Amino acid sequence: MRYWQYLAHRVVGMIASLFGLSIIIFVVSRVLPGNPARMALGPMATDQQVHTLTHQMGLDQPLPLQYLHYLTGLLSGDLGMSLTTKNPVAQDLAHYLPATLELVIVSMVLTVVFGVLLGVVAATHKDGSIDNFSRVLAFISVSVPGFFIGIILQLVFGYFLQWLPIVGRIANVYQGTFTHVTGFFLVDTLLAGNLGAFGSVVIHLLLPAVSLSLISMGQVMRITRSSMIDFQNKEFIEAERGFGLPNWLVTYKYTLKNAFTPTLTILGLLAASLLGNAFLIELVYSWPGMASYGVNAIMSNDFNSIVGVTMVIGVAFVVSNLVVDVLQGTIDPRVRLQIEGDS
Repeated sequence: MRYWQYLAHRVVGMIASLFGLSIIIFVVSRVLPGNPARMALGPMATDQQVHTLTHQMGLDQPLPLQYLHYLTGLLSGDLGMSLTTKNPVAQDLAHYLPATLELVIVSMVLTVVFGVLLGVVAATHKDGSIDNFSRVLAFISVSVPGFFIGIILQLVFGYFLQWLPIVGRIANVYQGTFTHVTGFFLVDTLLAGNLGAFGSVVIHLLLPAVSLSLISMGQVMRITRSSMIDFQNKEFIEAERGFGLPNWLVTYKYTLKNAFTPTLTILGLLAASLLGNAFLIELVYSWPGMASYGVNAIMSNDFNSIVGVTMVIGVAFVVSNLVVDVLQGTIDPRVRLQIEGDS
């Protein structure tokens, strides 16, 4: 099997996974207690009004027919109307998703940079004080819930030291001072040339991003350290040192490149899981992203919004796995050769 055929099979599997996910989430959302039409209209609505809205939403039709209508709309980009906001779900997601993605992307950058760096330093100083410190940090990162880390950072840096803001994306004084082009405030403030607003976005983003990155940084650090230790004593690494190459070059160019495949695999999973973990962090920091929208949808039994939010997270998972497969074959030719050789 050629490598491109393998990737094509993965794409087909990705589509099948999303199809299965849509069925599961659709059925679960339909069996939740409560009448969505009644909850949308409020307690003062008459039975006739509830019956009319139920018919308009198609809730009086059999479940297979409801799913067929939903799947048809999903394939055309129509996720239905939100019962809480009265807007198309796709429009709501386009409004709330950039805030969540901005938080996740910055957190992922912090996770990769500091997780990999600390893992390499710990491996090169095995059993030393730096290595012991990294183990403790990794243990805390893996075992302590993310929302608890967020609350602690809020109390220390926001309440006691009062160095950083603890809620929102930007200071009120900068609201409306720039055009929302992409929805990413870091990008939009720079496009507007508003450095004051850009600085406000950075300091508001710092605590939530650090809190979210610490959830996964320990795993990246631990995997990188373990993989680096396995490769440090390989014969080809010893040969590179025997040629007189600088130790930093051997470590970061040759050892890390070969040891990075397991780290890349875990990064692919973490990239998608951060989108789900961001819900708790957003609630802690009152971040106006998908968390507030998703929680309101669940509390209101807004099944169109529930399915839409869940599908976004599901797409993130399957796409990140596909990206990891492509990157693994690009960075490490042995992966590509093994796939082609197994066939």
